[in-house]
Amino acid sequence: MKKLLCASCLSLALAVSTGTQAADKIAVVNMSSIFQQLPQRATVAKQLENEFKGRATELQIQERDLQTKMRRLQHNHSAIKANERSRMEKDIISQREAFSSKAQAFEEDNRRRQIEERNKIMNRIQDAVRKVARKQGYEVVIDATAVAYASNSKDITADVLKQVK
Repeated sequence: MKKLLCASCLSLALAVSTGTQAADKIAVVNMSSIFQQLPQRATVAKQLENEFKGRATELQIQERDLQTKMRRLQHNHSAIKANERSRMEKDIISQREAFSSKAQAFEEDNRRRQIEERNKIMNRIQDAVRKVARKQGYEVVIDATAVAYASNSKDITADVLKQVK
């Protein structure tokens, strides 16, 4: 019985000591700070702006045309014959529906591309985090925004930023 108790105490002591060693191999990184500081982020934003510029301009022109037609109908409402007014209203409704569907498709495509490009950048950052962690011997790296408090943790944000740039 004494041997079993002694073995249990010894295994408990070993578990506590390895837990303490693991705490020494934890690092913290601020992923959002790295993302904000990357020059590639501005390049990608400009690239996406150029990619969607034509469609955005087309939507703006279509919106102005639609507003002009609506104003013309409102100002000349009493001077226009009923059948002409009805035709104009149907035309405006049709044009508004086409505009709405194009605008919605534009927003979805733009959002999808932004997410794709953001994910590419985040993957590069995560690869850099892995490289720095392996090089410096860390077993666990936690995002600084996900931790309420970390007293004895090493912040590797600057090292990761150098690796990504």
